[in-house]
Parts: sequence; structure tokens; C-alpha cells
Amino acid sequence: MTTTDRPPTVVIIGAGFGGICMGIKLKRAGIPFVIVEKADRVGGVWQANVYPGAACDVPSHLYSYSFEPSPDWSRAYGQAPEIQSYIDGCARKYGVLEHVRLNTEVTAASFERATGRWTVTLADGSTLLARFLVAATGQLSRPTEPDFPGLDTFPGKVFHSARWDNDYDMAGKRVAVIGSGASAIQFVPQIAPRVEQLYLFQRSAPYVLPKPDRAYTALEKYLYRSFPLAVTASRARKYLWHEARVVPLTKGRGMKPFEVAFEHNLKRQVPDPTMRAALTPDYPIGCKRILISNEWYPAITRPNVEVLATGLRAIDGSTVVGADGTRRTVDAIVFGTGFAVSEFLAPIEITGLDGRSLRDAWRDGAEAYLGMTVSGFPNLFVLYGPNTNLGHNSIIYMLESQTDYVLSAIRHAGAHGSTWLNVRAAAQARYTAEIQQRLAGTVWEEGCTSWYRTAGGKNTSNWPSFTYDYRKRTRFFDPANYEEATAGTG
Repeated sequence: MTTTDRPPTVVIIGAGFGGICMGIKLKRAGIPFVIVEKADRVGGVWQANVYPGAACDVPSHLYSYSFEPSPDWSRAYGQAPEIQSYIDGCARKYGVLEHVRLNTEVTAASFERATGRWTVTLADGSTLLARFLVAATGQLSRPTEPDFPGLDTFPGKVFHSARWDNDYDMAGKRVAVIGSGASAIQFVPQIAPRVEQLYLFQRSAPYVLPKPDRAYTALEKYLYRSFPLAVTASRARKYLWHEARVVPLTKGRGMKPFEVAFEHNLKRQVPDPTMRAALTPDYPIGCKRILISNEWYPAITRPNVEVLATGLRAIDGSTVVGADGTRRTVDAIVFGTGFAVSEFLAPIEITGLDGRSLRDAWRDGAEAYLGMTVSGFPNLFVLYGPNTNLGHNSIIYMLESQTDYVLSAIRHAGAHGSTWLNVRAAAQARYTAEIQQRLAGTVWEEGCTSWYRTAGGKNTSNWPSFTYDYRKRTRFFDPANYEEATAGTG
């Protein structure tokens, strides 16, 4: 519970990297706030994903707050428990944890024009009032759990990788893994040596490159702890390297070196040409998320692993049935089917001016000015919102840009006596048109089906430029693009 006696000026939904960062900025500014988190601890996606091998594909020194560099990372790429511990440590150090209400789920939020306040409804029926609502639920908070015919009659164990059952012993079991995306390439190598047989149902082969991961040596740890500038230098070097990767992704050319690296990696680790053919994607590299792993190909070429190049069609008793009619009898099914990325803020019911539903506003695909504000929904800010995902760098950089912008907006409202701020529809339309136009020439639009795009083909996920371009746009709040209401004029 929050320790302040004042009603919160800001309600933040979610206690992951975005929510905690926002809390830290508000705490420093002396602005009352509360963070509501449906889980029993902070960490966001990193406390939820406890599957074996869960880790980040952005280097540790880069996947952390710029104002809180850590010399204590054990590896070049952080693993889930260590990342969650880092977030928890930051929340404690900056006094944010005392403002967090755990085990508290938000079901709805509605805006009142007359008062300029949001009423936030919780799962237990109680409500919170606040002038500003910050949604920090992220893009990876809702697992996609397919409902295949016959699934409800399957007698064995079924779970999604994001809801891993650590009490289930897979030793000696026959396991079907559905999907070969970012989660599967991490947990499959961990469970393959333990199971009797693993059947991997791969609808679409991923591009997998080597992961330059390793444990830091004792000397490196000593240097990082003794010389803070060493961490800063490491972070800067990694930032610049990753930032440069946006050029081939967004300019529609220059991906050939990555394709060659993939082919070399595949040939080196998979000697069988028939299997290599099954593991070679049928779409341009970069169109879907490029994955990194040193363990994926050795794991799926084990004698007790069978790769089935087919999606799942149905379940028939203890048998899983592929789209091509392939049948395998199993004891457990694990879905590595990712997240409902394009369904921002769902299933929370968000209601803005004149009773307008955010779900209706986003019926044709989510959009927001700077990925944060939506016309008709005053004083609502979305962190890691539409078109702010990255294919090349650290999302933490984007979140810090966004939280600074939100803080600037809140300060502006206070300084000018504004009851609420509502981004102009024209400003949002211009911005959306620009982003979609810039996306049109990127590798993400080269015809493949990916979680970057809605069913209608609109890319609502990715930012199509350099991160420092986004930082420049969000450095200062721009009131000219907003309608403002003061007490009695709303």
C-alpha cells in the first residue's frame, strides 16, 4: 500500500520496467502516485515468465536504467531471475515499492469530463481516483493460448510457457511443444535432455543467429565494480552497435550479412541437408523477429526430438494432430505461442470522453500520438504503446524517453492549471500517417505474418527509426498538439 495520506495524482497500471521507472520519476518530483500490480511481486514480464532458460536478448548493461547502471550482472545477457531481482532492487532503492499494491488487478477505467479524473475499477469492486492514468502493462503481458478442437478433453498436462508449471515433472514424458518462437528456443534446450520424447510443431521456421553470451569473469566483475565508467563505456558501446542495426531493418536493404550469418550457423550445427531445409525460413530475414541462441539447433537435433514442420490442427484424446494430419501421442502439451501483442491494454475496459471505448477506437488497429496518448482519452498515457517496440535496441531507452515525457506533461498541466490534456485528433492522425508511411519501406512489411502486425496487416508494434529520433521527439512536452481544459471549462 502507498504510505502517503494524499490521494494519488497518478495511478500506474503494472510494476514492470515501465511502471517502476514512472514511479521513480514521480517520486523524485514529489508527485503522489500508486502502482497497481496484479501479480504478487514486481517485475512485469520477468516475474511472470519463470520457464526454464528464460533470458533477455539485449545485453545486460543496455537492458537496465541509464540512471541505475549495475556492475553486478553475472552474464553478458541477463536471465529472468536476475532481471526481476534488478527491478525489485530499483523499486526498493528509490522508495517506489512502498507505493505498489500487489495482487491488485484493474478491470476498467473511465474518464469524467466534469472532474477531469479517472475512476479506476479493481477486480474486488473497489475504485481509485486519479487525475492521470499511466498504463504500463507492456506488449507482452497476455499469453496467446489457442483453443484447438479437443483440447478440453486432453487427459494430460497443458500449459503456456508464460504460465509454466514448475511442479510438473517432465522426466520420462512425451511432450508436444507448439511453436518455435522466442520462448521456445529458450525452454526447449532445457527440457529436451529430460523428456523421453519431444515433438516440436513448427508452423514457421525462425532465423536463429549465435548469441554472444557468456559469464563475466571475476576480473571483469572487479573492474565493473571498481570503475563505474567501465559499465558506462560498455553500455555506450553496446548501444551504438545495436542502434546501427536499424538501418538494414528500415531501409529495406543490407540484411544480406545477417542472412549469410544465419546460413553459416545453420550449416555448422545441422549437418543433415533435409533437416536444414525444414529449418530454413520461407520469408525474408528480419520480417519476423530474429532470434539468438547457441543451444537451439543442438537441442532440436537430439535423437529424442522430432521437428514437425506443421501447425497444430486438433487434439484427439492423448494424440496431437498436425495440420498435415501428423499424429503423435503425448503426455503433455506446452504452448510456446507468444503473446497478444496487438491487443494493447486488453482486457481492461477503458472509457474516455462521451463514453467512447478504447477498444472501439482501436478497432482497426491501435494507434497513439508518440505511442503514448490517444485522442478522446485525456490524461491517459500508454508506456510501450503502439509502434514503440524495437527490433534493434533496448526498450528501456524508449521507456525512459516516455516517462520523461509523461512527467513533463503532468508538470505542464499543474503549471497551467489544466484539468486535462487531450491530444488533438489531427496531431494523432498526422503522426500515425507518418509512422505507417515510414513502416511501408521496412523489412517488417515484406509479406510475412508476424506478431508485429494485426490480422488486417497493420503494423501496430514497431518503431521505424533510430531510438535517438524518438528521444528527440519526446524530450519536451508539446502543448500545441493538445487541447487543454481548465476547471469549469471541460
